[in-house]
Amino acid sequence: MADVEQAPIDRLRAVMARLRDPERGCEWDIAQTFATIAPYTIEEAYEVADAIARDDMVDLKDELGDLLLQVVFHARIAEEAGLFDFDAVANAIADKMERRHPHIFGDLDQGGHHLWEQIKAEERAAKADTKEDQGALAGVALGLPALLRAEKLQKRAARVGFDWPDAKGPREKIDEELAEVESATSDEERAGEIGDLLFVVVNWARHLGIDPEAALRMSNAKFERRFRFMEAVAGKLFVSLDLEAKEALWLEAKADERRG
Repeated sequence: MADVEQAPIDRLRAVMARLRDPERGCEWDIAQTFATIAPYTIEEAYEVADAIARDDMVDLKDELGDLLLQVVFHARIAEEAGLFDFDAVANAIADKMERRHPHIFGDLDQGGHHLWEQIKAEERAAKADTKEDQGALAGVALGLPALLRAEKLQKRAARVGFDWPDAKGPREKIDEELAEVESATSDEERAGEIGDLLFVVVNWARHLGIDPEAALRMSNAKFERRFRFMEAVAGKLFVSLDLEAKEALWLEAKADERRG
């Protein structure tokens, strides 16, 4: 009898099990732990976002596979330790989605974002072990990029009434924080004040309805595009140009963008 063809996810899990086999596996894969592969997991998530930003669907397929491999990798390590396996991970997220959408999978007639947030808050409260875990800021992951984490912390605080009523408040606070940066007397103090400035800029963006992480990604892309234009125009002479000449090239790059 011919072998029944494996489902793709089962094939991937089998590949990972072989890679982690203590006797026949790959030395690198065997040596990994949750902590050592966590940076790769984060990197793969960003590469997924990059493929989406470039509208590269071929690359997106590959990057989603790389990200899925990370999930399978973590689940395999957990399974070997007797903690949980991939099926438990999949069932847990399916349970969570059904629980957070009672208007779809349950008896409620109405739902929405407010209900989603309410259920999430109830879930956090149910598994809180300490007073710190029970607060409005509980569950905001430490591993998030700082800009994104700042926005999430601010949104959590806003839900319990700690927020400016409009964008005027954080905009005025920016001037205050700038003054404090300029009056700082040590590198340590200056770093702290720069952090406060970035935090309030995120707050201002949030009040304006702008995703600060996405906005900064656009600015990064814009800088790269213009800088490469400068290098292309100047060629090998670019490095030796003085700042005034480089600034002229920068203005030319901006003008070229405006021309389309």
